[in-house]
Amino acid sequence: MISFILLIGMMIYYRFVPSPYLLLMPLLLIQAGITALGLGYLIAALNVKYRDFRFVVPFIVQIGLYLSPVGYSSQIIPEQWRLPYSMNPMVGEIDGLRWMVSGDASVLMQGFYLSIGVSLLLFSLGLNYYSKTEKQFADSI
Repeated sequence: MISFILLIGMMIYYRFVPSPYLLLMPLLLIQAGITALGLGYLIAALNVKYRDFRFVVPFIVQIGLYLSPVGYSSQIIPEQWRLPYSMNPMVGEIDGLRWMVSGDASVLMQGFYLSIGVSLLLFSLGLNYYSKTEKQFADSI
């Protein structure tokens, strides 16, 4: 939220008018929520089953930060690696948010659709695994 307020302040200062695609932002936020919920289900179930898994989670998050185009553009990824790179669901979400703000059409739609598919797959796998292992949580704890 703080970053969003700073972004709005900078847009006003530099007189930057965002694209009308910004109205589609709730759809990407829903996709981000689905991804986070799927990962949350999966990590919670694994954390109960394997007690040492909580020590691995910060490393996974840090690696995920470097594999997502937060501080760099996806355009610097070589062409032969862009499709496997798009299997990270955050790639499509971050590139989609950049597209919505700037209106730049350089976002690869194939990678964006792959990102949506991976998000939905991650959610279904996380929910399914959580549902199967939920009955054993009280015994494990």
